[in-house]
Amino acid sequence: MPFDEPPFPAGFGEGGTAAGIAPSHIAALAADFALRAAEHDAAASFPFENFDRLREAGLLALVDPPSLGGRGGGLQDALAVVNGIARGEPSTALVLVLHYVIHTQLQHGLAWPVALRDRIARSAATDGALINILRVEPELGTPHRGGLPATVARRVPGGWRISGTKLYSTGIPALAWLGVWGRTDDTDPLVGTWVVPRGAGLAEQGIEVRETWNHIGMRASGSHEVVFRDVFVPDDHAGELRPPSGWAVPDPVTTAWMSTLFSGAYDGIARAARDWLVGFLHARKPTSLAGASLATVPRLQEALGGIEALLLTNRVLLRSLAAAVDAGAPPSPSDSLLVKYTVTNNAIDAVGRALEVTGNPGLSRDNPLERHHRDVLCARVHAPQNDMILTGAGRAALSR
Repeated sequence: MPFDEPPFPAGFGEGGTAAGIAPSHIAALAADFALRAAEHDAAASFPFENFDRLREAGLLALVDPPSLGGRGGGLQDALAVVNGIARGEPSTALVLVLHYVIHTQLQHGLAWPVALRDRIARSAATDGALINILRVEPELGTPHRGGLPATVARRVPGGWRISGTKLYSTGIPALAWLGVWGRTDDTDPLVGTWVVPRGAGLAEQGIEVRETWNHIGMRASGSHEVVFRDVFVPDDHAGELRPPSGWAVPDPVTTAWMSTLFSGAYDGIARAARDWLVGFLHARKPTSLAGASLATVPRLQEALGGIEALLLTNRVLLRSLAAAVDAGAPPSPSDSLLVKYTVTNNAIDAVGRALEVTGNPGLSRDNPLERHHRDVLCARVHAPQNDMILTGAGRAALSR
């Protein structure tokens, strides 16, 4: 299975990406992760062993600066890794997406305490420590649609006490750093992130993980509910706090990273589906074709060609966006989000077409295509969703 085909820009040989990531290395990891992907999907179990392999490979510190033990990778490097890993086990790739985006923000965007930023970066290099910022809440939903978080941080001597509930906390079984999106208890509250380092036991810290994640797709992502009850956070673990309006304007670089990597993960799923379809068409030899395979049927060749057209569009868009960001010329947030819209919808369409031409075999749980279909549908839930992207693009066009 050609796991190393799509994510690497033209000209990258065995030496790999700018951060020294060899295509064959990513291909080997993806192939290994794929061996257990169905098992993790069926049990909704977290793939701890995958992150052990990524840590050993130095890929959890990919985007951190060399001065802090990282590999100094850019968005093209991160895309190559995420897209390749998603072809093997996409929940692993999804955790990586969030980890990479936050590490990049810490070095280039968020005004968190320097010592905290450096400690988080070094821990990725030395311990493979994962981070995510937990944002979604039962009352609030996604912050992208506005509203104040219900999670509250109140001032106490030496720091803060945080209480609240978070949903869809991707990667929580393995997170070493829990960023908690919340607000202060002031009359005019500030909004931002408080960083909780994972101690010896979550319960002792006042943190409860409720294993509620039971979705049809990305089942191995460990996106459970987390409850914080009067959790202490020292002053030097409070991230940047702003008035709510201060978070309203999207940052072009952060938007481009999120759009590229989220899209790259779902494009990877679509490529895994395409690879399975190619193998199926070559292997299937119905008696009606007198020993020839389905790969010789023009109608099926045409269908596969349509999938290739969708994936080519994705590859061009993702590589172009990543290269622009690494060159210091990120597009507008609206344009980056249109890439997310186009790539994720193309990925969903590609897997749907593969299902359409394979019929019952494609829907059988004995084959991976139905799992790819369930996983790729999760592209629709990542904020901002399609309606917000198109509305924002329309407003941007009208304002020009």
